[in-house]
Amino acid sequence: MAEVLVIDDDRQVGESLARRFTSMGHRTMLALTLAEGLRLARQFAPDVVFLDVHMPDGNGLQALPSLREGSDPPEVIIFTGQGDPDGAEIAIKSGAWDYVEKGSSLNEIVLPFIRALQYREQRLAARSATEIKRAGIIGDSPPLRECLDMVAQSAQSNSNVLILGETGTGKELFARAIHANSRRASRNFVVVDCTVLPETLVESMLFGHEKGAFTGAESSREGLVGQADGGTLFLDEIGELPLPLQKSFLRVLQERRFRPIGSRNEVESDFRLVAATNRNLDQMVREGTLREDLLFRLRAFTLELPPLRARKGDIPELATFHTMRICNQFDIEPKEFSPEFLEALKNYAWPGNIRELVNTLERSIAAAGPEGVLFPQHLPVHVRVELARAGLSARGLAHRAELNFGVPPHTLPRWEEFREAALAQAEQQYLRALLAQNRGDIRLACARSGLSRSRLYALLKQHGFTRAETPPSPALQS
Repeated sequence: MAEVLVIDDDRQVGESLARRFTSMGHRTMLALTLAEGLRLARQFAPDVVFLDVHMPDGNGLQALPSLREGSDPPEVIIFTGQGDPDGAEIAIKSGAWDYVEKGSSLNEIVLPFIRALQYREQRLAARSATEIKRAGIIGDSPPLRECLDMVAQSAQSNSNVLILGETGTGKELFARAIHANSRRASRNFVVVDCTVLPETLVESMLFGHEKGAFTGAESSREGLVGQADGGTLFLDEIGELPLPLQKSFLRVLQERRFRPIGSRNEVESDFRLVAATNRNLDQMVREGTLREDLLFRLRAFTLELPPLRARKGDIPELATFHTMRICNQFDIEPKEFSPEFLEALKNYAWPGNIRELVNTLERSIAAAGPEGVLFPQHLPVHVRVELARAGLSARGLAHRAELNFGVPPHTLPRWEEFREAALAQAEQQYLRALLAQNRGDIRLACARSGLSRSRLYALLKQHGFTRAETPPSPALQS
């Protein structure tokens, strides 16, 4: 028996679904508001949630992250009377199992429900049977747990994996985790940094060469692709792979065969490919700097890593782990954190992600010298300046709120909470203007804003509106 939660303000539709699921032997609850649905979800931990988009107290897509929190999140099926392709994409990318319309028959609605239950049973069984080797991945926030679930899934297959994420999010760590949890774990994990491949020697480095194949080739040399035979080949920053080489590498991906420079014979290499990039590969295809057929091959399985600002709950654990590691490495007495130091770490935006966090901790430890406790004063100057500027901006907003709206100071939230709310409002206004200015064209909106397609969709989901729901900005109509 499964626990099912229906969140829908249409009582007739909700009760009809509840009766159907109850007749199938499942316990079903009905909530007519988002607030009530979230309360029931926390209280009863349902297996499947049917979630309406347009609710009287908010947008159902905004509730997805809250519903997906916890170590065992439910499978969420978005249920709406207004079909919208962009809304469907946002829902799926936010972790929804499926997206169905209210005009569908009960049988059409029941089928994805049955499939969601089957998927959930298999996923939970696989999770209990497999202990993930994290390979140095630290944290337990919901976004990170979802990524680890994807690592477990991808490790069981031989498909190519494409890891997306901003600089410093730990793409190589996740590539190593996929390798460590796969059947290839005992074989080589070969790293190829595409940003440092010399154009004149790139084919030799990847495919190897025979003695005398070119000037300076005094002996035969095995290439990196050959070294990865039986193991994993990790192409870091795949977007930097030279265009002339992409055709050659595409054939290697298809055939798992290549010819070393100067050799008459082809060589086989049974490698598993994991590639990573911080670039927008779809945009590169449109610009002609990446072959579309190569991109299709690369992303048989895609893992998108969240930035550190989206997993702030992991910052204390990350800071503790790396501080202990740094102190041990340099034979320094362990450091403790003042509450203000940890608060500063959580309030900073971390544009360089985990890599920047580690560098900041190293500099803070060095600045503290023999002192045993780290304070905000030990942080690098640029971090303290950014935090101060953000704090002053938030206090300025609070002051203007009091002047403009008569909000007394004692009713204001903490400044960081107010800052987040103000930032969310500013982002929503920007997105509304961006879509209006580009007439809802996502491609043009990405080009103008510099956002990747996936990041733009994530922001649209986060702020609870789609192109169809976004009216033109009045400021842009003139």
